[in-house]
Amino acid sequence: MSAITMRELTKVYPGGVRALDALDLEIADGEFFALLGPSGCGKTTLLRTIAGLEVASGGSVRIGERDVTNLPPGRRDVAMVFQDYALFPHMTVRDNIAYPLRIKKVDRRSRAGKAGETADELGLAGLLERRPGQLSGGQQQRVALARAMACHPQVFLLDEPLSNLDARLRLEARTFLKRLQRELGVTTVFVTHDQAEALALADRIAVMEGGRIRQVGTPTEVFRRPANTFVAGFIGSTPMNLIAARVHGEELAVARARLPLPEDARDRVTDGERLVYGVRPEYLDYSASPVDGALTGEVVVVENLGSVSLVSLDVPADDPDAADAPDGGAGPDGDAGPDGGDGPGAGLAAGDTGAGAGRTSVQVVVPEGSEPEPGDTGWVVPRPGRSLLYRDGNLVTAAPPAGVPAPRAGVAARS
Repeated sequence: MSAITMRELTKVYPGGVRALDALDLEIADGEFFALLGPSGCGKTTLLRTIAGLEVASGGSVRIGERDVTNLPPGRRDVAMVFQDYALFPHMTVRDNIAYPLRIKKVDRRSRAGKAGETADELGLAGLLERRPGQLSGGQQQRVALARAMACHPQVFLLDEPLSNLDARLRLEARTFLKRLQRELGVTTVFVTHDQAEALALADRIAVMEGGRIRQVGTPTEVFRRPANTFVAGFIGSTPMNLIAARVHGEELAVARARLPLPEDARDRVTDGERLVYGVRPEYLDYSASPVDGALTGEVVVVENLGSVSLVSLDVPADDPDAADAPDGGAGPDGDAGPDGGDGPGAGLAAGDTGAGAGRTSVQVVVPEGSEPEPGDTGWVVPRPGRSLLYRDGNLVTAAPPAGVPAPRAGVAARS
């Protein structure tokens, strides 16, 4: 068994910089697990602490049944692939792959045989006598993976191994990496700041911010039901629309429109309560003519994304009160709110989204050939069951049915 269990894991650097803040996290045996977050969130520090390259300031790390918190890297039975691959430039591909076995004092013949076998599995058989400088970026990445595979570790640790590849190679490597992990069945922890990579590769994702885990879930859970406004604004090729709203009976006042309350939040809000309304651009439908239950605004930007376009509209705030920042609410641009809500856009007033005073910006994805022109008036309608509500930066949700887990917001860090 090679499950990874972390309890109260903390890393504090000199000067009091708290890179990891009492994290609790469990990674299942054989799971492909992604650590996702912006630069500086602590994801690489967490990976290096699992590897033993950083010494934990507190808490524990277990791999399988062993407590490895105080073990050196060589005794943890893990293999790490670094962002720059860390290949030895003076060694051949064969010698690079065999290097971990050399450290373990495996005899030369066995090392060479294992290196050849592993290289063959990764399509490197014809490159064994070349040096790293004679390889493409994709080939170097495969050599780094082969080196990690050669010693049959319990855990693979991958620190942004695709970031140095161009766009096309990155897509090819992503497919290759996912297939390889499935075939090997080795517990794999993958660090990335690219949420498209995390969504495509991982069985589960932990979204991190400021040394804390903000949500743990499957890619579908994290994308469709972000547990807080930080995750809502971070996950997705286009951020979720986050708009100040107020409850009016069985409806929501949002940008001078009246929209139905999300079904699962209906019994958890009170009349007159200020909330944040969230809906992804992909879950809105655009209309060039008036429709009921729609947000109305002026098209200001149309961005061609290939098979679809991203349309940005300026829509009016609901009213002067609704335009004020809801307590701990959120908006799209990532500023922290005055009442301690968390963002992106925690506490952002509807009029402060860059759309002009008393207005806010809403984005919608439209199919190829349906793009409006800047200056047009457009109407956008949320699809049923696709909108969410946030209170104090956290998702408002009814208790899930039996057997269905609620979105996990991670374990709050202890002060």
